[in-house]
Parts: sequence; C-alpha cells; structure tokens
Amino acid sequence: MPRVRKGAARTKARRRTLRKARGYYGTKSRHKQQAKVALMRAGRFAFRDRRTRKRDYRRLWITRITAACRMRGTRYSVFMNGLQRAGVLLNRKMLSQIAIEDPSTFDALVETANANAAAHAA
Repeated sequence: MPRVRKGAARTKARRRTLRKARGYYGTKSRHKQQAKVALMRAGRFAFRDRRTRKRDYRRLWITRITAACRMRGTRYSVFMNGLQRAGVLLNRKMLSQIAIEDPSTFDALVETANANAAAHAA
C-alpha cells in the first residue's frame, strides 16, 4: 500500500495558521512553526486580558462614582450602602454614566442614598 503524504490537507493547515498570523513581525508571519507558537502565546494573552479588562473597567467606574460622591460631600461606601438599602438596582457602570451625563439625577440618587444610610444608622 502506498504511503499517503497529506499534501492538500497539510497545505491547507499551513495556510490557515499563516492567515491567522498575518500582520505579525518577521518570521512569526511567514514560518508555520513560529506562527503556531506566536498564535498560542497571543491566545493566552487574549484569554487573560479579557478578564483583566473587566477588572479595569470596574475600577474605572468605581473611581468615577467616588469622585462624583466626593463632589457632593459623601463617601463611596456610604453612597453604595444607602442605594442598596433603598433598593436601587443600578450597577456601577450605569451609576458612572449617570454621574457624567446627568448630574441632577445623580444628585437625587445621592439624596436617596444619604436618607437611607442615615435612617439605618440611627
């Protein structure tokens, strides 16, 4: 029985790998083995950084809310606790957007939070 050299399949696999590595520097975009290593590495970074991005955005939202709270004479922790006790179900992303785009609504939220925080503190 003759030996099968998977010519078409191998070429297709190489093209697929090199197509994904298009735009990489030097041999990483031209040689199959280097491209494969670079793609594996890029995939690990992409997987890790998809999670890191979520963390970074949450930190940004909290920083914005903290700044908006301080401008209105309250603290972030008191504000968030007051909102939770008031039953306001807004996430940090929405709160930061409101603080930026609609300050009057954010003022009302601060008043609500302070009222509920004060009511439970007494």
